[in-house]
Amino acid sequence: AILLLAVFFVGPLLLNVGVSLRQPDGQIGPHQYLRALSDPYYIRVWAQTIALAAGVTLGALVLGYPFAFAIARSRGTLKGLLIFLIVTPLLINVVVRTFGWMVVLGRSGLINGSLKALELPTIDLLDGWFGIGITLVHVMLPFMVLSIASALEGIDQALEQAALTLGARPFQAFRYIVWPRSLDGVITGTLLVFSL
Repeated sequence: AILLLAVFFVGPLLLNVGVSLRQPDGQIGPHQYLRALSDPYYIRVWAQTIALAAGVTLGALVLGYPFAFAIARSRGTLKGLLIFLIVTPLLINVVVRTFGWMVVLGRSGLINGSLKALELPTIDLLDGWFGIGITLVHVMLPFMVLSIASALEGIDQALEQAALTLGARPFQAFRYIVWPRSLDGVITGTLLVFSL
């Protein structure tokens, strides 16, 4: 296994690092890396990429935590249905999924069609960061939800019930019992979504 990893994983990585250090004139140096870290164009691309990743991660967390909580607290057929619903975006072809979002977010799509029917001004959701963010949250949501749901399922519900019995309000029981014990899943899901 070590030999396999050395040949097919570490070897190509070292080869790529060597090629990336080679300058156009044949000398070896960090010229390309320094350029990528100092050029305003590349800095703007880095900033936009990190901002988009952070926004998608936050959106997936805000939408995913309640869904993960519902999965963790449900049983039987309902639980299976909820898991199927959250995994569905991963089962759909990227072209079909993209076309579906175009139908919903487009200028004459479902949302703008509804706004026209109500005689309200239409909004441009498809062309811009908002549309990209929505579609990426849709695709990344399963990674966040499943990570958090697995952490929530490991929490003993007797702890929460004991807190409620001792006079804690539901929000206090969530804040002091459930939330701290689900942070492992939140961190895992956040890292997965942000890196993807």
